[in-house]
Amino acid sequence: MNLLKQISVNKNLKKPVIYGVSGLELTDEEKIFFKESGCVGFILFARNIQDKKQLRKLVASLKELMEGDLLVLIDQEGGRVARMKEPHWSKYPTGKYFADKYLVDKELAGQEIYDNFVKIAQDLTEVGINVNCAPLLDVSCEITHDVIGDRAYGDNVEQITHLAKEVCHGLLDNEVYPVIKHIPGHGRGACDSHLELPRVSASLGDLKEIDFAVFKNFAEQKFAMTAHILYDAIDSENCATNSAKMIDIIRSEIGFKNILMTDDLSMKALKGSFEDRTRNAINAGCDLILHCNGDMTEMRQINSGLDLISDKLLEKFN
Repeated sequence: MNLLKQISVNKNLKKPVIYGVSGLELTDEEKIFFKESGCVGFILFARNIQDKKQLRKLVASLKELMEGDLLVLIDQEGGRVARMKEPHWSKYPTGKYFADKYLVDKELAGQEIYDNFVKIAQDLTEVGINVNCAPLLDVSCEITHDVIGDRAYGDNVEQITHLAKEVCHGLLDNEVYPVIKHIPGHGRGACDSHLELPRVSASLGDLKEIDFAVFKNFAEQKFAMTAHILYDAIDSENCATNSAKMIDIIRSEIGFKNILMTDDLSMKALKGSFEDRTRNAINAGCDLILHCNGDMTEMRQINSGLDLISDKLLEKFN
């Protein structure tokens, strides 16, 4: 796949940020803002999707606006996290479906999840989407919040690695980049980071042995998404997205050297202005800002919070 190299030479992509879009088509205000801000891509949600014809038209309009290739993301995991829905697209199983299947027949589960994500990738490429925010590498445990719940592929490193590798292969074999998430692990989060900041008290040893170990097996992937979770053993003041200490561990201990994307900056686990949220994430070591809700006021704050640091990002696209 050479999409990232193509993006790296698109002179209209100036700032390392992915934005959401408000509706089924771009507004005049969005066209002006996105063109001027020079974002590197967009993320789509159910509010942006009516049917195949409309979605293809929207994605084509994004590429036309930015005059070339760019990142077009979606969350299409299957189960309850699926932005493209029936009757226009097939309904796909949850992560738990494959986790349960794995306990009966590992090889069959691996083949089924590969086939599943081949079909998902084909759905995406048909409408011009080139990045899927999957697979989940979060390790389930007794306190895992329902926000992860049945999305997870299991409760142990070997099982999650086996299944998630097939997810990545199914996507990449069909020209879609996976995004591993939520690095360094959301499984120990006992609350929903969309609503509040989860705090994890596990020891560094336990985190290395279980949570970090899964992500270590995927260090070669091009994209990873951070967890808005605070890990007391590493940084008792900042969540992973804003923690230089944690991102150093992600780079060194886990070994992920490629494009590190924040989870959505509009989630309530984060505090402060959107300028501050942006600067905090970039200063901690994130490469790419993600903002999902399409709110123009928030996006303008993020844009003003970003310096022209695209060189740092775009060199990782090659």
